[in-house]
Amino acid sequence: MDSGNDDALDIIITNVVATFRTRCHLNLRTIALEGINVIYKPELGKVLMKLRKPKITASIWSSGKIICTGATSEDEAKLGARRLARCLQKLGFKVRFSAFKVVNVLAVCSMPFAVHLIDFTKNNRPIARTKRAECGHSRRADLPAPVRVSETPLQKLKD
Repeated sequence: MDSGNDDALDIIITNVVATFRTRCHLNLRTIALEGINVIYKPELGKVLMKLRKPKITASIWSSGKIICTGATSEDEAKLGARRLARCLQKLGFKVRFSAFKVVNVLAVCSMPFAVHLIDFTKNNRPIARTKRAECGHSRRADLPAPVRVSETPLQKLKD
């Protein structure tokens, strides 16, 4: 790509993972029996709860730690987390929403050129696994963001 052609990349956020704490002990059996859209996983010690709007899935542990996945923005993740906390309050738990934190953001984009992973790793062996890019859209610009590159065959891109 030449320097005169400064096309912007369309970066699409596909998943935001966030955590929060309820600051109380949660009885998973009660949530499984009285909650809606829940799946009880006693072998893993957690309950999965799904919300339709925003469309997120939460992993709930008895310690009060909750991980929310599936949101497409930080605001959507926070709204979903607050809705989950409210659902747990309606089940009779003394939930206090605290320690909300976005822990991962997954985004995809199409590059205007082909990426040949084998050649890339051969030419950049010392930095191919440890290279980190600056995250300009983060609230904390001092945190590096890991970059994962995957190769998509050109036939699939044309379809």
